[in-house]
Amino acid sequence: MATVPSVGLSVVIPVLDERESLLPLFAEIEAACARLDTSCEVVWVDDGSTDGSADVLEQLALTHENVRLVRLRRNFGKSAALRAGLVQSRGEIVATMDADGQDDPAELPTLVARLKEGYDVVCGWKRQRQDPPLKRWSSRLFNAMSARLTGVPLHDVNCGLKVYRGDAVRELDFYGEQHRLIPVLGFQRGWRVAELPVHHRARTHGRSKFGTERYMRGLLDLCGVALIGRYQYRPLHLFGGAGLACGLVGIVVCLYLTVERITGHEIGERPLLDLGILLIIAGIQFFTIGLLAEMITATRQDIRAGADTQLVERVVERVVERGEASAAPGREQG
Repeated sequence: MATVPSVGLSVVIPVLDERESLLPLFAEIEAACARLDTSCEVVWVDDGSTDGSADVLEQLALTHENVRLVRLRRNFGKSAALRAGLVQSRGEIVATMDADGQDDPAELPTLVARLKEGYDVVCGWKRQRQDPPLKRWSSRLFNAMSARLTGVPLHDVNCGLKVYRGDAVRELDFYGEQHRLIPVLGFQRGWRVAELPVHHRARTHGRSKFGTERYMRGLLDLCGVALIGRYQYRPLHLFGGAGLACGLVGIVVCLYLTVERITGHEIGERPLLDLGILLIIAGIQFFTIGLLAEMITATRQDIRAGADTQLVERVVERVVERGEASAAPGREQG
C-alpha cells in the first residue's frame, strides 16, 4: 500500500452555499500559510451546496496542488461534513474554519504557535463578535452552560476557528451536531485545551445557515455529551444513585404511613400511599437499569480491551539487556 504523503498543516472548511466568499477566503488562507514554515493544504468539503459553490471549489482543486475537494452526496450537516474533511486531511496539524469569511485566516500562525506549546487543541475566542445582539447573548448563555456542565472553561466553544493535533482529532468520533463540542469531547479523553482571542469579522456575503434554534439542539447535545462523559464507564453511579434516592424516600413515606395505620388512622384513600409505593417501584427500576447498563459497559470493555492503548500518550522506560542499556522499539529511552 502506498504511503500517503503528510503535510504540516491542513485547513478543513465545510461549505454550504458560500460561493461569493470562497475565492477571497482562499487568497487569505494562502497568505496566512505563506507565513508558516511548513507545507499546507486546504480541504474544502461541499455539503450539498446548490448555489454553484461546488463548481468554484472543483476549479480550485484542479488548478492548485495544495487544494482538495470532498463532495458529499447531499447535505448531511456540519458535523458530517467536518468529519469527512478531517478523515481526508493529511496534516500533522489540522485547522478548521467556517466558509462565510467571518473567521480571519490571519490568526492561523498565532493559533499554530500556541498549539506547539504542548496543547492538543487551541480554540478561537470571538471576544468582539460581529453578530446580531440576540445571537451574541444566546451564544454567551450556551457557553456559560457548557463550561458549567462539562468543566471545560471556554468562552466560545462554538467558534469555528480552531487548530488541532492531527492524529488526535482524526481519531475522535462525533455525530449529530456535536461539532461545536469537539473540545469537550477531546477534554474527556485527556486532551490539553487552550483558548486564544481571535479577530471576528462581519458577514459580507450570503446569510447564516443557523438560527437561534441551534442553541436548543446544541443544549440537548451538551446534556448528552456531559452525561456520557461523566457516566459512560460507571452508569450504576447515575441510575443506581437515582434508584436509591427514590427508594429511600418511598420507604420513609411508607414507614410513616405504617405508623399512622398502627395508631388508628385510615391510609387506604390517602394519595401519599400511592406516592410511596410509586417511589419504591421507580427506585427498583432505576437500580435495575443501572445494573444492566453496568453489565453492558463491562462487556464492551472486554471487547475493546485492545483499544485502550489509544488513551496512552507514550511509555518511557529504560530497557537493560546483557548489562547494556537500550531503548525498546516504539519507546523512549529513559
